Amino acid sequence: MRRYGTAASCAMLIASGLIVGTIGVVRRYIPMSSAMLAFFRGAIGAAFLCAAGVFRGGKKSRAGAGKTAAYALSGAFIGINWMLLFEAYNYTTVAKATLCYYLEPTIVILLSPLLFGERLTARKLLCAAVAVAGMFLVTGAELFSGDPGEAKGVLLALGAAFIYALVIITNKKTGIAEDIYFKTEVQLLAAALVMLPYLAVSGGFKAAAPDLRSWLLLLLLGVFYTGFAYLLYFAGMEGLRTQTIAVISYVDPVTAMFASTLLLGEPLSARGIAGAALIIGSAIVSQL
Repeated sequence: MRRYGTAASCAMLIASGLIVGTIGVVRRYIPMSSAMLAFFRGAIGAAFLCAAGVFRGGKKSRAGAGKTAAYALSGAFIGINWMLLFEAYNYTTVAKATLCYYLEPTIVILLSPLLFGERLTARKLLCAAVAVAGMFLVTGAELFSGDPGEAKGVLLALGAAFIYALVIITNKKTGIAEDIYFKTEVQLLAAALVMLPYLAVSGGFKAAAPDLRSWLLLLLLGVFYTGFAYLLYFAGMEGLRTQTIAVISYVDPVTAMFASTLLLGEPLSARGIAGAALIIGSAIVSQL
């Protein structure tokens, strides 16, 4: 894989975060079930990466059956994660859902002593407590206001965070992939396939097809927001340290906050901004 300079790598990683940070806005304009969105996102994204691999050329390495199965499992978790997050956008603001979703590092920290035998230090515990406090600043009013819609959106986003924590844990168990593109192709395909049983049982395939604009937005979601964003992310991360990647990854929730306010007109209070700072700040500190 070609390595870029530090500045170019940072630019590609930031661009990836800016793209993904506005995905909630696009979701609002596609009148399709969250499961169907997750299915098409995975299928189109996997097809795009496969096509990109052909143009990229070079000999591709492959993983053994065990690792490929582990990639598929993490991909299944990714599909469920997408479905929950897309559904959360239907009930609460994009900013609140995204910030709740970024409690994933806190969940991994709390589970790491049980799964990896890692020591839970005082700093990690403090970061986890600060992140939870930030979550209540962002969503506390909604959780306890008696509004079932807002509360459902928050809980769906927290569920998405938990499922994505399982993705991180599964990836950590499988170790570093020899071919990150092959791994991602398997994950995206599995993310699409895991939606099929649910769509079949729930009657999702019988829903009326959306209009042309919706199909174009769906292609945008799969090609630009998934395939292209992944290519930028992988190309950028090759030239950077893990800690730098972790810090830059929080461009995504910050972008979601501003996109939610500027493009959708969703309110962002001072309390919400303070909570966002606690969530993002604690996550960054915990990963340094």
